[in-house]
Amino acid sequence: MLEQVGALAGSPWIYVVVTLSVLLDVFLPVLPSGVLVITAATAAAAGSATDVPDVLVLTLCAATASVLGDLAAYRLAWRGGDRLDRAISRSRRLTTAQERLGAALARGGGALVVLARFAPAGRSVVSLGAGAAHRRPRDFLPWSALAGLTWAAYSVALGWFGAHWLGASWLATVVSVGALFGAGAGAAYLMRRAPRTSEVS
Repeated sequence: MLEQVGALAGSPWIYVVVTLSVLLDVFLPVLPSGVLVITAATAAAAGSATDVPDVLVLTLCAATASVLGDLAAYRLAWRGGDRLDRAISRSRRLTTAQERLGAALARGGGALVVLARFAPAGRSVVSLGAGAAHRRPRDFLPWSALAGLTWAAYSVALGWFGAHWLGASWLATVVSVGALFGAGAGAAYLMRRAPRTSEVS
């Protein structure tokens, strides 16, 4: 993948590819958007200051695409009606996530939205759950923006610093992707603990 992204790295098309990948993975969580962002950042670290991609533009593209994807899923679920409500009620995972999100937003906190951005498929579950529950946009979207920016900055930083410390090689990409997956596992663990914590308090 590093070679393929490297071939794109000298062209502005890298921004389009990254944006589409991040935008669509809210609907197709199997898309390796995080891996792609890290690989593009690794390629950026290997280039000169005038090369594409630029890490700041790459971060903004990934963050913006993340928020737009969340908004699309949110609006789709908002308009889903009874059919979507029935589909969510049949899924224990979606029902539980919807309840957790509702409780978190009702308390005025959205840390769950930020955590979910790192957890596997968490972004999809939370965005769809917020829309299906008709949570107010002002309660969800600011947290979605923070989540998208945090995730994008973290992913780009992993690729950038990994390349500087380990060289622009497959090893740097593997270590950086491992760190991203580690953050995802940690986020999933914290999300599972959140309801227990609230029950105790």
